[in-house]
Amino acid sequence: MEEDPTTRELRHEQAEREAGERKDAAEADREDETAQHERRAEKAEYLREKLKERSEAERESDRG
Repeated sequence: MEEDPTTRELRHEQAEREAGERKDAAEADREDETAQHERRAEKAEYLREKLKERSEAERESDRG
């Protein structure tokens, strides 16, 4: 079975969020702003990876 559309959409959203936060971190003027954007980017990356795992598990369960 193909990846659930909702999972796919969420993965895309998290990838966009991560890229945006990394860009904001690079452009931030203050160190605390940079750190905040980096933390948000890391969280988005973590969520994207978890969604990837979920997608793979869904495919595996459909095969089994």
